[in-house]
Amino acid sequence: TANLYAATAALEIYNGPLAVQYAEKAHQLDPQDWKVDTTLVAAYAAAGNKSQRDILRLQLHQLHASATPDAPAARDAHLASGFLLEMFPVEYHPAAGAQQSWHVDAIEYFEPMGELRTYYRFLIRRSTGGPRLWEIDVQSNDFDETSWAQAHPSEAASGLRQFQINGRNNAGQEVDYRLFTGRDDYDAFRAMVVTILQSEPLPTAP
Repeated sequence: TANLYAATAALEIYNGPLAVQYAEKAHQLDPQDWKVDTTLVAAYAAAGNKSQRDILRLQLHQLHASATPDAPAARDAHLASGFLLEMFPVEYHPAAGAQQSWHVDAIEYFEPMGELRTYYRFLIRRSTGGPRLWEIDVQSNDFDETSWAQAHPSEAASGLRQFQINGRNNAGQEVDYRLFTGRDDYDAFRAMVVTILQSEPLPTAP
C-alpha cells in the first residue's frame, strides 16, 4: 500500500521514472492487485515506456473480458468501465494574458461508452485533483459509422473508422473540434488533444 501511494504521488508531480519504481515494487509484492496494475500502466505512460504501457493495457483488457464477479482477484476489473491511462500537463500560451497550465487525466474505456460510443475521455483540470473544467471525448458512434462504412467500403475493410473529437463541460457548453478518419490509436488522439489545448482557450477559462 505504501508503494502504491508513493507511485500515485509521483504521478501527481509528473515524475514518471519514480512512479515506475514504486509501482513495479508494489506489483512485485502483490501481482494480483488490479489497483496496482492501473497505477503501473499510468506510470509507464508517464515515463514514456510505451511498449510496457501497451503490454499492460492489453492485459487489463484481457482481465476485464475474462473476469467474473465471483473471482476476487478480478472483481474490480469486472466492475470497472475503464481505467486511468495517463496523467500529463499541457501549457497554453495565449496571445495576450498570462500563461495557463492544464492537468489532463486520460481515461481509456474497455468498451466504447454511451450512445455516442466514447473510446477515450480527457478530463481537464487546473491542477491534480482539482475540479473538472472541461472534458474532451474521442467518439465513433455506430450509426454514423455504418453510413460512413457504406460510403467508404475499402477504408472500412482496412480497419479505419470515422472519429469525432468533442468537448463539453457541466454547464452545457459544447465544442465540436474535429471529424476525421483513422484507427483506434491513443497516441494519435492524445497528440490531437494536446494541440487543441495548446492552441485554443477553454470556454471555461477566464
